[in-house]
Amino acid sequence: MDYLEEYRRKLVPAAEAVKAVKSGDLVHYGEFVMNSGYLDAALAQRVDELYGVNIRTTTCPFMPQAVLADPERKHVIYDDYHMSAASRKLHDRKLCNYIPLNYHEANSFYDRGYVEADVALIKVAPMDKHGFLNFGPSVSFIPNICDTAKIVIAEVNNRIPTCLGGSRESIHISEIDYIVEGDNQPLIELPELPVSDVDKKIAALVLGEIEDGACLQLGIGAMPNAVGAMIAESDLKELGVHTEMLCDSFVDMYEAGRITGRCKQLNKRKMVYTFAMGSNRLYDFLDNNPACAIYPVEYTNDPFIVGQNDKVVGINNAIEIDLYGQVASESSGIRHISGTGGQLDFILGSYYSRGGKGLICLTSTFSGKDGRPQSRIKPTLNSGTVVTVPRSINFYVVTEYGIAMLKAKSTWQRAEALINIAHPDLRDELIKEAERMKIWVRSNKLD
Repeated sequence: MDYLEEYRRKLVPAAEAVKAVKSGDLVHYGEFVMNSGYLDAALAQRVDELYGVNIRTTTCPFMPQAVLADPERKHVIYDDYHMSAASRKLHDRKLCNYIPLNYHEANSFYDRGYVEADVALIKVAPMDKHGFLNFGPSVSFIPNICDTAKIVIAEVNNRIPTCLGGSRESIHISEIDYIVEGDNQPLIELPELPVSDVDKKIAALVLGEIEDGACLQLGIGAMPNAVGAMIAESDLKELGVHTEMLCDSFVDMYEAGRITGRCKQLNKRKMVYTFAMGSNRLYDFLDNNPACAIYPVEYTNDPFIVGQNDKVVGINNAIEIDLYGQVASESSGIRHISGTGGQLDFILGSYYSRGGKGLICLTSTFSGKDGRPQSRIKPTLNSGTVVTVPRSINFYVVTEYGIAMLKAKSTWQRAEALINIAHPDLRDELIKEAERMKIWVRSNKLD
């Protein structure tokens, strides 16, 4: 087969390609930094002539023009599987809704026919000599989306790194209906997040829980990045990586010689991930790098697969936690902030791992509207707050004041352990509330 000829035959302008979108269609965008702003801009020009179009994405890092072009939602409904900062702002304006999921189940939504895209608008790397176009730094569940889509439209961008697999890291030209050559804009870079002194204190405590030969998962945020920076400067050895997101701190650790992957039980010597977001330094690191292997999320986040590696250390953030041990990482009351993502997957997976530890990290306080410190460890979660990790599954909780391990602890033991790592100035009030909730006993003592 002449792949180049097939490529040329399918090559059309963006405005021509998006004519495939009809009223009532489910249009699936790409995921993370592989969302195509170029195809979105072309679709935005057609919004007024369409009705009942549902656009879905995963963590789109920009506000889609097709959504902004319809502020009254007469033509387009927009959904996100995990809220980016852009999606959060649109949600506040009633222009975006969240799709709840455990991330490792996402592929099955399409395999089982729960979701079938009419049109997939994706972004890919240039075609290789075998007719394959690489999905770049996001496999996630985009292959399954393309499997079910009636029409696949691919923007080719020559700035995309070729990310080696793994599994299903590419799509063949025969599976694409229209090719669009875009503007070759560089991938979106994440801004560098400031790391506070409190973040550094938490990171130092986390570092003490990591052993030589551990297998790491880092979530998004300043504190996990702080952990990575400290590991890079530490004397830890033979670390492995099996994570959901690959971020810049993994590059720091690898180049410092901390990551080898030699002690992993699965995918030895490979840094396993399902998507990457960060700086151009990260994207350059990934390009044709055999030290890295990108897989669909049904593999990277399956708790039973995660647990087959020993000493898995999962490090994730939270918004607040209550004295029962329930973790809230998605909303504060009805204010939607994030999504479940892979947090629950890796808390479970770390527990299944021999010697594993799943760490939920949060600062002990935040500033209230009046400027006074408010505890992130609360008697009960605020009304409307979504539970991300149930109390029965929660494992470790870390603040700048210490670490609480919650497994096999009763309600009063949990309350004691969590109050022990709350801000000292706010502990007395938490004790009073614990007594009112009947989860405090006379023998309880704080360190």
